[in-house]
Amino acid sequence: MKYYFETRMEVRDYECDIEGIVNNAQYIHYCEHTRHLFLKECGLSFAEMHRKGVDAVVARMQLQYKVPLCPDDEIISRLRLEKEGIKYVFFQDIYRAADEQLCFRGKIELVCLVNGRLGRSEDYDRAFERFFEQ
Repeated sequence: MKYYFETRMEVRDYECDIEGIVNNAQYIHYCEHTRHLFLKECGLSFAEMHRKGVDAVVARMQLQYKVPLCPDDEIISRLRLEKEGIKYVFFQDIYRAADEQLCFRGKIELVCLVNGRLGRSEDYDRAFERFFEQ
């Protein structure tokens, strides 16, 4: 799979449950952090877009947990992006850095609320257009 962005993070102890593995909800945080960093790289600020009245919100998620992560594991969070109508579809995979083992796969669909109403964002479209042409 061709990815458009990746970032590295380290699993922290408090992200793990009593079994000593990363709690399933934490993967959603990793994905969201990755998307926010991706936005910055594309020249957008999530906070600034909100101030302009444009909010990208999650509409649907499909999550697959493959291999558990443990404290001190370094992860590589990667994403690719497609557009389907007004939806931005992020394909996000998380790998354990030590062995490139796929640990998590997510398909996260976002839509934009423009001044509280479902709509298109020219700012997001412009920032992402180079990825849609590939």
